[in-house]
Amino acid sequence: MGAAVHAGSHHTWHRTRLRGARPYPQRVPGPHGRLVAAVNVLQPAEDGRVLVVRMSSSTATPGCWQLPGGSVEPPLDGAALDESALAGQAARELAEELGIGVAAGDLTLWVVTRGKNRSIGLTYLAPALPEETLHVAFAAAAATERAEGREPELDDIALVRSPEELAGLAGPHADYLEPVVRRFSGHR
Repeated sequence: MGAAVHAGSHHTWHRTRLRGARPYPQRVPGPHGRLVAAVNVLQPAEDGRVLVVRMSSSTATPGCWQLPGGSVEPPLDGAALDESALAGQAARELAEELGIGVAAGDLTLWVVTRGKNRSIGLTYLAPALPEETLHVAFAAAAATERAEGREPELDDIALVRSPEELAGLAGPHADYLEPVVRRFSGHR
């Protein structure tokens, strides 16, 4: 996983480890802190509720409810980190975490958030799917990880319609989650 470090007027990339790592964002020695850029996916169900996922104990944010997603990866040598590349990373995260295949071109950049600790989140809106598809995909992704000898990255999913329903989920929530759910519930 990658994160950019702001040093004057340019950024450099370094690898971060999310599974089993200390919770991020972490401070980098010196006057500038680590800037964490992430992509995530707002995956609606056909009935207008939104999929939220709870991270397992093997991750940097155990028990935290958030959207499917992850840190922005640095571009390959000479490659641009543009809108298309970021949408591709969001689509990859959705496939890796939930086994839901969606083309990058079917994702729409929906909102950009700034979280506590200097995090920047790019939230992409995916096409709505049936609730059953979301549950089956979650179960299959977890079974695949267990079959490969790993603890699944996600330990639960929920569908919420409003910030009030989100507040009813036990455990911490990513700082961007409530505003994103509030915006989506008012958007419908």
